[in-house]
Amino acid sequence: METSQNSSKADVAALIVAAGRGVRAGHDLPKQYVRLGDRTVLQRTIEALLSHPAVSLIQVVIAEGDAELYRSAVGDTSKLLPPIAGGATRQESVKNGLEALAEHAPRLVLVHDAARPFVTADVVENVIVGCDADHGAIPVLPVTETVKRIEDSVITATVPRDALGTAQTPQGFPFAALLKAHRDAWDSGRTELTDDAAVFALAGLTVRAVEGDRRNIKLTNPADFAAAERMLTMAIETRTGQGFDVHTFGDGSAVWLCGVEIPHDRALVGHSDADVGLHALTDALLGTIGDGDIGEHFPPSDPKWKGASSDQFLVDAVRRVHDKGGRIVNVDVTLVCEAPRIGPHREAMQERIAELAGIGATRVGVKATTNEKMGFIGRGEGIVALAIATVALPAES
Repeated sequence: METSQNSSKADVAALIVAAGRGVRAGHDLPKQYVRLGDRTVLQRTIEALLSHPAVSLIQVVIAEGDAELYRSAVGDTSKLLPPIAGGATRQESVKNGLEALAEHAPRLVLVHDAARPFVTADVVENVIVGCDADHGAIPVLPVTETVKRIEDSVITATVPRDALGTAQTPQGFPFAALLKAHRDAWDSGRTELTDDAAVFALAGLTVRAVEGDRRNIKLTNPADFAAAERMLTMAIETRTGQGFDVHTFGDGSAVWLCGVEIPHDRALVGHSDADVGLHALTDALLGTIGDGDIGEHFPPSDPKWKGASSDQFLVDAVRRVHDKGGRIVNVDVTLVCEAPRIGPHREAMQERIAELAGIGATRVGVKATTNEKMGFIGRGEGIVALAIATVALPAES
């Protein structure tokens, strides 16, 4: 069962258009529901957009009658708004999705093809930066081949390519302006427009071109799917990082562990909130990309981090992984302490880490053990945390 995301005003929303039938792809199912490696095309597309920290809402537009197919293809829908039914054309489907987003009033909306599962964080960032209150932005690739005009199978002219480009998605726009442009186009009978930049331009508004990425291919035919499978098998490598941290007990009435505050007769001592679990996990993620450690990025000598919540340390490490084109596969934290008891708080810890890392809770492990009364842990003098993170990254040559 779908559950809506927080309905408070969002900054950037993503609208994924998944209402097409994709018959040219040569599959029994619409192409967005076909498995590509271990996940469906649509699931990969959703995860790619969810991984960008600026995207706070995702609305998927599906074909009428595809609700069960959508649920089985996407899996965990808890971070998505309930899907909305599309229309007979892409333009109508986008308009329906925008109307569904209206109550959330995002500042910007990114309209993205469901069949582009390899969109990168850099492309999303380029589009977001290119948008403002008066301008939309779309990723574009320069045309590198010679372009010919053809009439009745005869070449009639060579078209100068210097001013030409091919459009990709996501296409980004100020939300209110795009919604109005779609409504005006629809009311005037213009229902044949093939992308949202055309709808926006019809309203007399300006669209900027930003840098696209040749990896951001649209899966259309069997050859595209074959190329996508090759990209998955040849271009991804798995990295593992580990983290370790320890903090002693001091005066206080609660401890922070894995993002959850637990009442206790003492507190952990540290420059920040001393969340030993999140510190170890932050180091583990940084280890997957060879990017130093928590002390390097958040030095305890800097008064800025005095008493700081460790949530922001983990979020920063997640961002660094995403900036490298990485996807967090799973994380695992082990807490070693005599007290407090971890079991009653384990689920809340998993959910909090999942939220911070932008992954499903089933990809988060939290375990606890005692030190059998031995050593400083056994004497109740502090808590140790060990963490492992696994990340899929584009392969380096």
